[in-house]
Amino acid sequence: MRLFKGDKVYDFMAVRKYWITLSLVLTLGSIALLVFGKPKLGTDFVGGTEVELAFNRPVDAGAIRAAVEQAGFSTPTVIKVDDPKNPHRYMVRVHEVTTIAPQKQLEMERALCASGSDPQCTEARKPTEVKFSPGGDKISLRYREAPDLAFVKERISGVKQVALRPGDNNPSLQNAADNKVEIQLMSKGDQLMAGLRQALPAGAVPDAALRTEWIGPRAGAQLRDSAVKSMAITIVFIMAYVAFRFDLRFAPGCVVALIHDGVGTIGIMVLLGREINLTTVAAALTIVGFSVNDTVVVYDRVRENLGKLRGASFVQLINVSTSEMLGRTILTACTVLFSLQGLFIWGTGDLKDFALALTIGVVLGMYSSIYVALPLTEWFEARFFSKLGSKKGPRAPSARNVAPAV
Repeated sequence: MRLFKGDKVYDFMAVRKYWITLSLVLTLGSIALLVFGKPKLGTDFVGGTEVELAFNRPVDAGAIRAAVEQAGFSTPTVIKVDDPKNPHRYMVRVHEVTTIAPQKQLEMERALCASGSDPQCTEARKPTEVKFSPGGDKISLRYREAPDLAFVKERISGVKQVALRPGDNNPSLQNAADNKVEIQLMSKGDQLMAGLRQALPAGAVPDAALRTEWIGPRAGAQLRDSAVKSMAITIVFIMAYVAFRFDLRFAPGCVVALIHDGVGTIGIMVLLGREINLTTVAAALTIVGFSVNDTVVVYDRVRENLGKLRGASFVQLINVSTSEMLGRTILTACTVLFSLQGLFIWGTGDLKDFALALTIGVVLGMYSSIYVALPLTEWFEARFFSKLGSKKGPRAPSARNVAPAV
């Protein structure tokens, strides 16, 4: 189809049914993977403990996983971290966290003479204050008089499933003025390191981990809900912007394209076995911003051509506008993709996953701007908006009531 002599116009709309079908399969398949496919959620969303360490000698990932399981942890994840300075660097993630259950806290308070009746708990041995750290690896006590540290150590060591962190000065007197005592407990990270030292060859495990992080399951659920809300709020505001900037008729197609890009990217990440965490959500939000910018540029050209091609149908308007902006769309996407490949090839850990998610999203965003947003806009126009008869704002002619231009 040619509307102007010398201008090549590609008939994108002729094959829109095939691409819309592909997009439906991608979107619905991604939703099915997220709901039924058991995606690999990171500790950001499900809670857990993450320890990163550099071994002193070559160690197999299978041996590390077996040692962690032998230490009492279930379903550990062992990830090799590419680092030229530390060739034996690994990241170990487990679902267990160090938080102390309320029942266990009550048991420890009774053992430390903070509650209950025990003949050994004299007034001098009863603490006036007991505090448990959020991470469950420290207990702070205050006494009226100088505390009996040996008695405190004996009592806390008698509590089942509670282990003191190794050290001669544990428990320790932190402040003699107010008789503050601090008890350091074995955290899940400490237990993991102890299990590795016991199971792996001597000297292979370093004295300390490079990094130890944890997050509780309740905080992880809150982060997961906040991530979903942020995506929803972003899409609502983008829909409002498109409706205000152009016309309400353009908003539904743009929103569906954004959902297609975000959900499709996360679905492909799940299919590739990648971890879904806050970094993935950040990549999805970045993709939404990139995709809407690309779509708005094409929408703007459609609006400009509304006044130029008065005898053309809406389908012809879309074909002409998309053909005119095709070079810009491809060049912009390729420039971003070339930049991302450096992060993907030489990046490590979350940075590598972030670059991969953006690469997938940029490709989907370029494709959706051509074969999702505008075809759906034409479908909404033909099915709904053309029947309203509204004269407010720029109105695109429907393909059903306008004869094709010659």
